Amino acid sequence: MSVNRCVYLLSRSHIRYRVCASTAAVTNNTTLHPTRRTFEKLSSRHSNSNSSSRPLDTSLFVPLTVKSDEGGDGPVGEELTQPLDKSELLKVLNRFYKRKEMQKLAADQGLDARLFHQAFVSFRKYVLEMNSLNADFHIILSDICCGAGHIDDIFPYFMRHAKQIFPMLDCMDDLRKISDLRVPANWYPEARAIQRKIVFHAGPTNSGKTYHAIQRFLAAKSGVYCGPLKLLAHEIYEKSNDGVPCDLVTGEERIFVYPEGRLSGHIASTIEMCSVTTPYEVAVIDEIQMIKDPARGWAWTRALLGLCAEEIHVCGEAAAVDFVTELMYTTGEEVEVHNYKRLTPFSVSNHAVESLDNLKPGDCIVCFSKNDIYSISRQIEVRGLECAVIYGSLPPGTKLAQAKKFNDPDDPCKILVATDAVGMGLNLSIRRIIFNSLVKPSVNEKGEKELDTISTSQALQIAGRAGRFSSVFKEGEVTTMQRDDLPVLKEILGKPVDPIETAGLHPTAEQIEIFAYHLPQATLSNLIDIFVSLAQVDGLYFVCNIDDFKFLADMIQHIPLNLRTRYVFCTAPINKKQAFVCTSFLKFARQFSRDEPLTFNWVCRHVNWPLVPPKNIKDLVHLEAVHDVLDLYLWLSYRFMDMFPDANLIRDIQKELDGIIQVGVRNITWLIRATEDQCASAENTASIGLAVLDTPPLRRGRGTKNQRKDPRATDSSLSSRLVRDGLLTKELLQQLQREWVREQSQRGDDSNSANKGKKNPDGE
Repeated sequence: MSVNRCVYLLSRSHIRYRVCASTAAVTNNTTLHPTRRTFEKLSSRHSNSNSSSRPLDTSLFVPLTVKSDEGGDGPVGEELTQPLDKSELLKVLNRFYKRKEMQKLAADQGLDARLFHQAFVSFRKYVLEMNSLNADFHIILSDICCGAGHIDDIFPYFMRHAKQIFPMLDCMDDLRKISDLRVPANWYPEARAIQRKIVFHAGPTNSGKTYHAIQRFLAAKSGVYCGPLKLLAHEIYEKSNDGVPCDLVTGEERIFVYPEGRLSGHIASTIEMCSVTTPYEVAVIDEIQMIKDPARGWAWTRALLGLCAEEIHVCGEAAAVDFVTELMYTTGEEVEVHNYKRLTPFSVSNHAVESLDNLKPGDCIVCFSKNDIYSISRQIEVRGLECAVIYGSLPPGTKLAQAKKFNDPDDPCKILVATDAVGMGLNLSIRRIIFNSLVKPSVNEKGEKELDTISTSQALQIAGRAGRFSSVFKEGEVTTMQRDDLPVLKEILGKPVDPIETAGLHPTAEQIEIFAYHLPQATLSNLIDIFVSLAQVDGLYFVCNIDDFKFLADMIQHIPLNLRTRYVFCTAPINKKQAFVCTSFLKFARQFSRDEPLTFNWVCRHVNWPLVPPKNIKDLVHLEAVHDVLDLYLWLSYRFMDMFPDANLIRDIQKELDGIIQVGVRNITWLIRATEDQCASAENTASIGLAVLDTPPLRRGRGTKNQRKDPRATDSSLSSRLVRDGLLTKELLQQLQREWVREQSQRGDDSNSANKGKKNPDGE
């Protein structure tokens, strides 16, 4: 969008805002209208936008192969002139390559230094290996070799060849237009055809902002709720159906209230599944701050710009208010802000927990890795306490079961160990949040893994779970496990939340299909790379990280699928860290390509159903992966119903599997113990083998038995590990050592007494 066009839109919206401002008479509500500073800021964003002048990453262009036996006119050229001397021809071509004038002309045609070199290498090989060239080209080369022609006359033939191996050179302008993402609001003509009202419910966790938006959703004749998690969509679906018929739509599940399949007026869905063509009276977009998420931000952008609703109720952090308001200026839509304060207070403790001995009922220890969860839950069990466990890869049913166990006042489980998955989607009765660590692994916009201290936004989202309004604890507390982390946490929570500045975008299937029309030989992964490289976005947007998409595209590239099907497969939500899930994805695609339906029996054979309860942590992780595979089947079944026909049967065994996983998680400390015993057994076997190899020959005589049976070197290593992990205190270790020494002393005395009554056969 040009600056003039932008200012024109802003001028139109400014007139409307001035008229509507007087209607905002609600307490703590604000109708925002643009100021001169906003005009300047937005105009600056557009003037600094990513334009067509951005250098193109030409390393993404893969040259096609041109066969050397095509396109000749036979020996016509030789008959009109003479055969070409290959050695002389090579010198001519190399002189052409070195001419700066030719390089500059090629650059004007879209060939940078990299492409020029690749094109020349291919052109030289083509010319030298061709049995016969086109007559006109043969004559030109013959004249140059004889000194009668100019070397620059080769350029048109060189460019013709370059466009054969790089077909995108002929359609670069078209490709740039297709990948122009500077005005995404124009992608949704239905939304632009109506006058929408944007209501922003801004506030921290546990402030009632979502509650007020949902009340308006329930009061409307029709509405859609768009949430970031299946758990949240399920919660709204269940609450709505207490009085208002509401359907559920997620990537893996559809539940319709009316048995005949007729749609109800209200829908609770995950954000990616919302329809941008169905008209509603009210739409609710939850957790709007996730519009900046490097991987999923595009879904919030799509919902905010594209939903066809008279009222769009946006819920999220106050840090997103300015950005959403700025974004809506470009569509000329009214913005109204409702500010909320936290309903119950929470405070930062002045003391770290330091030891698991200091845990109290209602405590939630937050970890950022599953290994920490396993370790801490094991240590809690050693202290005679029960704990619930929640982490991201658990099935929704297992998460809810663990949450219910923790919330139940009659259940002896009073401690929760969880990842930041508790930050949203679960109603938990937490008194105190304890950060086990403040460092979390993450992936940035470039797809690079980072290990960094959590942000203020993340810390507030998690800490805000303590002392929720509807829980037993009316006041919340937050602290750290380690003393050194506490001042860092206070500093993090004391900072203002970083304002949101950009929203995510993602190329659509239609855009990629048009790209493929111009580049029919390119792989899907290569098409995506070229699209992102050419993409033009203004200062309000960024292109989301597409590494997971490319990972799946590369995985199934060798499988024959049409482009639209391949694109859909690659948008499947898959955890690429799980090898079994990736293998299953590959098998699903291969079976699909053979036009063979993936039946219930086929899936059962693949996952070895029926499955048994886990015996160790490795088994539990595998069961979680199988659950993800069944999720993948259900996700694909709603997109290719004829090829994935047994969704209902798969859902039945998935529920059964959820129950098996729940049993495993309830006994997670036993599984950890079993895993440790297996590891210890393997370590001891290895240690004994090394000890036998390293032990020098023993002198026969008194004390040999005791020398052979001394296990202290091995036990010392184990004891230090137990102390380090908190499974054994130093005092208890000292007591065990004293008892062991006393026992060994008694055994020695008994052995000496027995030997006194025996004759030595050697006469000693």
